[in-house]
Amino acid sequence: MSQRDASTLRVLTDEVLKTSEIEGERLDPETVRSSIARRLGLDIGALAPADRHVDGVVDMVLDATSTHAQPLTRERLFGWHAALFPTGYSGPSPIRTGAWRDDATGPMQVVSGPVGRRKVHFEAPPASRLELEMTRFLEWFELSRDGDLLVHAGLAHLWFVTLHPFDDGNGRIARAVGDMALARAEGSSQRFFSLSAQIQRERKDYYDMLERTQKGSMDVTPWLAWFLGCLLRAVEGAEAGLSTVLAKSRLWQRLAGTPLNERQIKLINRLLDGFEGKLTSSKWAAIAKCSADTALRDISDLVARGVLKKSESGGRSTSYELVLPA
Repeated sequence: MSQRDASTLRVLTDEVLKTSEIEGERLDPETVRSSIARRLGLDIGALAPADRHVDGVVDMVLDATSTHAQPLTRERLFGWHAALFPTGYSGPSPIRTGAWRDDATGPMQVVSGPVGRRKVHFEAPPASRLELEMTRFLEWFELSRDGDLLVHAGLAHLWFVTLHPFDDGNGRIARAVGDMALARAEGSSQRFFSLSAQIQRERKDYYDMLERTQKGSMDVTPWLAWFLGCLLRAVEGAEAGLSTVLAKSRLWQRLAGTPLNERQIKLINRLLDGFEGKLTSSKWAAIAKCSADTALRDISDLVARGVLKKSESGGRSTSYELVLPA
């Protein structure tokens, strides 16, 4: 249970941080982690002070996944949007919160580049069509449960971000809508991978694929192929991370009751977290801040217990590696 909670906390923290980073906004990791821990009732020791803006992003992400079975309605979307912008401002600019955009300052466009040389990547449908278009979208999202639910998630993400119904925050809400559909596909609010973290790693491809799809004939097949590939890469990356967590858990279970000193515990954790290069007695002494003789005694003790073994890679100095339980 503790390992599962730790993994859930890590993934949700990643999701909140990365869905904001995709839009160029960096949140404080400790504040995000503390906000999630408060809401999940997890004990992580000292908590960072609450931040209203961070809490809003966390509330949206948790609501989308933990209550995924509840209908997605305009009121729910308005609540998410208001949570993202608790002051009613996006940066220095006032925006409409908890309501569809009205295009009072002109058409909704996604642009880049300096003033005078702006490049328009996409122009959303006019505000006058939003009531009808969002009604269609929400009806489809709730009623179209046949077919492949992962494809449904990809379509929902694309459809929402193409409508761009709010003054700001459309990308983050589109990813929350997609996550909600993924949670329904899995039939679980538990999440051990972060799609937003993978999208952040492939951010350029993400925006390129959206632009090509929205500017083209709206053939969604290339987008879906990319989206499902990105999802697969997110899951594969999570599997590698979880296997490390499980290996760490199994090793410490095996060592339960074994008397270890602080130096040994510190170095075992360093090895479990991915030690770069080869572990030698001299590196042990440097990291543990102890003498060479003490380092050798620590290592010899762990070799005798079957926790470490001599590496077969050779080299001028004897090196050691962990013996992980099967």
